[in-house]
Amino acid sequence: MKTVAIIGGGPAGLMAAEVLSQGGIEVDLYDTMPSVGRKFLLAGVGGMNITHSEPFDTFVSRYGVCSEVIRPLLEAFSPAMLCEWINGLGIETFVGSSGRVFPKEMKAAPLLRVWLHRLRGLGVRFHVRHRWLGWNDAGALRFAVPEGERFMRADAVVLALGGGSWSRLGSDGAWVPLLAQRGVAIAPLLPSNCGFEVAGGWSEHLRGSFAGQPLKTVALRFTDAAGRMHQRKGELTLSGTGFEGSLIYSVSAPLRDTIAAQGSVTLELDLAPDKSLERVMAEVDHPRGARSLSSHLQSRAGIKGVKMALLREVMSTEQLSHPATLARAIKSLPVTLNATRPLDEAISSAGGVRFEAVDDALMLRDVPGVFCAGEMLDWEAPTGGYLLTACFASGRVAGLGALNYLAERI
Repeated sequence: MKTVAIIGGGPAGLMAAEVLSQGGIEVDLYDTMPSVGRKFLLAGVGGMNITHSEPFDTFVSRYGVCSEVIRPLLEAFSPAMLCEWINGLGIETFVGSSGRVFPKEMKAAPLLRVWLHRLRGLGVRFHVRHRWLGWNDAGALRFAVPEGERFMRADAVVLALGGGSWSRLGSDGAWVPLLAQRGVAIAPLLPSNCGFEVAGGWSEHLRGSFAGQPLKTVALRFTDAAGRMHQRKGELTLSGTGFEGSLIYSVSAPLRDTIAAQGSVTLELDLAPDKSLERVMAEVDHPRGARSLSSHLQSRAGIKGVKMALLREVMSTEQLSHPATLARAIKSLPVTLNATRPLDEAISSAGGVRFEAVDDALMLRDVPGVFCAGEMLDWEAPTGGYLLTACFASGRVAGLGALNYLAERI
């Protein structure tokens, strides 16, 4: 019987294992961690957002410049098909008010538990604490194990090793030099869905008193290096070094690339996005009597707490005392960012095996019989179910590709 080695026990690797084992192939799955699916489990701690219910073309567009290379994978295993597959595991899903799709229990653990039970029933063999070291001179797979080193042979290999973020969970990018040695074209791994650092850093007061607090319902806009305007509305979190949170993550790719091209990028923050400039001006200019500026802005414009602190951080005392200048700052507060947070802190990573290095079945052109899936491919997407969906889809395509590859060699 033909055998396939799958290296990496995240959603992409597990999906490839399912496809291959259902196709009658003996599957050995290896993972460097003590158990599989660790990043998947952690991603589900705040609520397991599996995918999104929006129209398919809109869904595909969320992958930005990678949309056209991701589209065939999603056509092969669409968000709707993913939901059907999850329901087939006995896990109910529901669509939230934002259109995001969640398991009924809002957790990853029940889904992973029943999935692993199915895979073991299909005969998949799991080998944990196996760190892949590439190939030996005879072409066998090399693994570092607690006892030393182990060598394994397989008729085909699926690599699903993740990107470069969250190394403590196994996604450390250590595979990059191993494939580069085989001539595989790889784009540098970069942080995606990540935090950003403010130029010059925050003052000790702002950092010490407000780090970790949310800036609720704000909008941001900026112009990228190509001259395109980006605008978003949502929630930021003020971090000790700059900003984190879903709003900044949603534009992390153009922010990152603009900083790389220009050295910095200036955001314009709208601290009162639901009010016009004219209304804010009227509220700020309203006589405040004996009230402090903070009390006045809180009662008239809804500016308080961390928003007020941020205004004081960026504006001078003189500027704050001028109503028109203050109103314009509330609607367009300039904050300059000059760096991303480190790759290992990012939710996900960009870069990886370039799509020109693989064929339509995700097999490496220069290493026949070796397939790649998941985040180790050169694509990125925002949070909201897009990351997971593409990992599942690419794992399925790679698994089918390996299955067809072996069928052609019987």
